[in-house]
Amino acid sequence: MSNQTASIDPNVDPYGYLGIIPNTDGSITRSQIPPRPFSTTIPDHDSSVFIQDLVINPVKDTWARIIIPREVLNSENKLPLVVYFHGGGFVMAITIDTPILQKFCATLAVEIPAIIVSVDYRYAPENRLPAAYDDCVESLYWIKNTPNELLKKHADFSKCFLLGTSSGGNIAYHVGLRVAGVSEYLKPLEIKGLILYHSLFGGNERTKSELRLAHDKMLPLNVSDIMWELGLPIGSNRDHPYCNSMVEIQSNENLFDQVKIQGWKILIIDCDGDPLIDRQIEFSKMLKAKGVQVVDCFSEGGFHGCEYFDGMRLKVLTLVVKEFMRGN
Repeated sequence: MSNQTASIDPNVDPYGYLGIIPNTDGSITRSQIPPRPFSTTIPDHDSSVFIQDLVINPVKDTWARIIIPREVLNSENKLPLVVYFHGGGFVMAITIDTPILQKFCATLAVEIPAIIVSVDYRYAPENRLPAAYDDCVESLYWIKNTPNELLKKHADFSKCFLLGTSSGGNIAYHVGLRVAGVSEYLKPLEIKGLILYHSLFGGNERTKSELRLAHDKMLPLNVSDIMWELGLPIGSNRDHPYCNSMVEIQSNENLFDQVKIQGWKILIIDCDGDPLIDRQIEFSKMLKAKGVQVVDCFSEGGFHGCEYFDGMRLKVLTLVVKEFMRGN
């Protein structure tokens, strides 16, 4: 989130909070479009990691940032690979260069430790879903085929995890479902599990936590409704499977067959200060009922994405993720 949008009350000006201006024809104008910086050196504010930015698809203007713990650069050790999909409700012009995202990824890289590949993808409504899913699936094939020497030398492709925050958690889930059945085509990249952190899901019927936190300062209902209106395919409502995961889970008995065959585990993380908490709990219960290996971590307090802003909570989150990855 930019400093500009952080100062706007989403309950008063939801479009301003999202950094957009609605037009009468249904399109939007972005109040600011972040640049696409490319860095090949260590950021001044964090000497613990080395970063490198690489283009995935120049036509789509998608790219990725590789984040490597500095201490591993001069060793022959290989670390697990975490492919990270950031949040922003599919709509906000957030990039992987956003400072809070960079700090989040750098902390995970050093503390787990792991190699992080943070993926940038196209925004809606200019590119509605499933564009973000397509871009992030493409990123996995890009990693598989990468000529990048840093990744080939330091990343253990046989221990890959997909991690996503908010809409990025939604992306990690849907990308996981897409690629579970084509694992042979991704080798030597082998996905071991999904890490879904405060995942953005929805539905036409409101949950108790959504109603309780309808005027939340981070993710109020009016903001999430706009995100889905702009992010979903035109003409869709919030019971579209991209938004309401329960619809497809309940209608497709074989949805998780390949996930179970691959032996993937899914870590679901949320807190009761997040309007989405009831959906996460229901989601976790449903996956377990379908025979999926699920680890859930639901904490008290907090708010949507709170670990970005709270160092102690980020430390706890890192330990949870580290333990989950260690067990796979």
